[in-house]
Amino acid sequence: MITLYHNDMSSCAQKVRLVLAAKGIPWDGKHLNLRGGDQHQPDYLKLNPAGVVPTLVHDGTVVRESNIIAEYLDDLSADPPLRPSDPMARAQMRLWMKRLDDRLHAETGVVSSAIAFRYQKLAQGREAAEKLTEEIPDPAKRERMRSITFEGTASPLFAGAIRQFRRLIDDIETALAHRDWLVGDSLSLADIAYAPYATRLDHLQLSGMWQPDSRFADWYARLQAMPAYQAGLADWFNDDYLALMTEKGAEAWPQVQEILAE
Repeated sequence: MITLYHNDMSSCAQKVRLVLAAKGIPWDGKHLNLRGGDQHQPDYLKLNPAGVVPTLVHDGTVVRESNIIAEYLDDLSADPPLRPSDPMARAQMRLWMKRLDDRLHAETGVVSSAIAFRYQKLAQGREAAEKLTEEIPDPAKRERMRSITFEGTASPLFAGAIRQFRRLIDDIETALAHRDWLVGDSLSLADIAYAPYATRLDHLQLSGMWQPDSRFADWYARLQAMPAYQAGLADWFNDDYLALMTEKGAEAWPQVQEILAE
């Protein structure tokens, strides 16, 4: 039996749900309210001391970290294979996924919170927002969250995060120049790993960062057309989050354009 501790709009949870859907693996879900601090409750911290989602429990064994969970699920179910058989292509797949862990996932948090999610926390009052920030176990993450929550797009972290996504889009364009997917000739965990991040930029009204007739746009559209995307992502979209990201993303777009023009 597989149990997934997750959140509807978490990009890492979206990635794992997409793998589960693509593989047709049945699972039981435990949805955590991240704004309510469910991820910092003692019982959950016993499963995931970092206080993040998702966490997968398979027959009593805990698996953490979304990229590791994705590979675990690919090992668990062979059909369809989501890792290239060629060793070099598989190494390239892991490099794409490592890029998320090394920096880009953190930059997603910067962009998302600075533009939109900070307002959810601030609506609870300054004291409550401070309390949520102080509950973050990792000191570096805690200070980063403090900056983007209380400074928003004026945070010194924001412009750098936007530039990281600009580079990512350019690199994906280059990777797709001679093939349909990021590595090899078919969909892999690399494509699945980045689907939630392309989606987040789209939801934040930042699709102006890529051309509508670009290879990136075609790749993203093909991901969205997959039945697994509907089951793993779209069926879980939170209307309140979407409305907030649409409103605040439109307000932030002129500033993003200025950053991109520098």
